[in-house]
Amino acid sequence: MSKINESTVGSSFDDFLKEEGLYEEVQAIAIKRVIAWQITQEMEKQAITKKEMAARMKTSRSQLDRLLDPNNDNVKLATLGRAARAVGRSLRLELA
Repeated sequence: MSKINESTVGSSFDDFLKEEGLYEEVQAIAIKRVIAWQITQEMEKQAITKKEMAARMKTSRSQLDRLLDPNNDNVKLATLGRAARAVGRSLRLELA
């Protein structure tokens, strides 16, 4: 039977990620996934095809696919902003 480390009982998952040095990376991935999901939802709501969305953004379909891929966290803020504007929304960033 393994012994429980008393110092970690009751700590949060965020605390664990910080201790492991993974917090910022995980946060960035989570934020990008949420934004990609929101853009996809707005495209579906407005019946915007990927071809039309790429044209609105003045980009390629493959670039749009990378943007919408929840596992690809290497997307520029300018690209996210163009995507938001293409569906009539704005991108808002803030320090918390």
